[in-house]
Amino acid sequence: MRSKQEILKLKEQAVALRLAGKSLRQIREILGPMSNATLHDALRGVPPPEWTRRPRAKDPVRARARELREQGLDLEEIAEAVGIAKSTASLWVRDMPRPPHLSYEESRKRAVEGMRRYWVAERAAREITRDAVIAAAAAEIGELSDREILIAGAIAYWCEGAKHRPWRRTDRVNFVNSDPGLIKFFLRFLDSVGVERDRLHYRVLIHENADAQAAERFWIGVTGAVPEQFNKPTLKRHNPKTVRKNVGDDYHGCLVIDVLRSAKLYQRIVGWASAAMWGSDRSELSDASYL
Repeated sequence: MRSKQEILKLKEQAVALRLAGKSLRQIREILGPMSNATLHDALRGVPPPEWTRRPRAKDPVRARARELREQGLDLEEIAEAVGIAKSTASLWVRDMPRPPHLSYEESRKRAVEGMRRYWVAERAAREITRDAVIAAAAAEIGELSDREILIAGAIAYWCEGAKHRPWRRTDRVNFVNSDPGLIKFFLRFLDSVGVERDRLHYRVLIHENADAQAAERFWIGVTGAVPEQFNKPTLKRHNPKTVRKNVGDDYHGCLVIDVLRSAKLYQRIVGWASAAMWGSDRSELSDASYL
């Protein structure tokens, strides 16, 4: 067992050899066998020679992180900028001075910017997931049979079409909606039940500040109708207190589809819709006076 003086002398020799550019293996060969703990303790605080350093893939990233720290960025900003974990950023710059304390306004500004960056990425990810769910659901439906078109069309009318009431009895098919897709589907439903397109009249319902003529041209394109089938548009009066969202080039108002000579068709729709909603339970149907 070495004495204290021998250990001190050994450490001095190890330091001298290290400063002379020797590796750990070379120091052991010169001074003789010694434990890793003894050698590392002797060389504590003595940097290794440059030739023993191996270049690492993350060295440029680490250098960039330290540059950003010098510019005053905090750990979260550094981690996001160079694509590393916050804990890694902390490890790489822990020997560097911290940036000065931010003011409340600057902290709020950075927080808002951080949320903005988060939602830019998050919205994109959610849109991908959303599109995948929609595509999978559409694949589940596939092509509709005539019976399925009948059921879906009757329910669509029951949601969006005019219905008679005890105080206003009117057996007439009158459908209103602003969605071009639903308008096209309802026309497909009318085709499936034998309604000729020349029995249809159309009318645009739109805000008075919008372009009614452009809206009519849009709906002519959707329906494939001729201008003569369109009646005079109905304009909604503007309320200055209302903050409208339906503005811009994408606003085309609603389209009214009026089927001429449609009393029997309305009654058939009542039967289809009631059967879809209540099945064979006719007691529900008899209690629904609005049918």
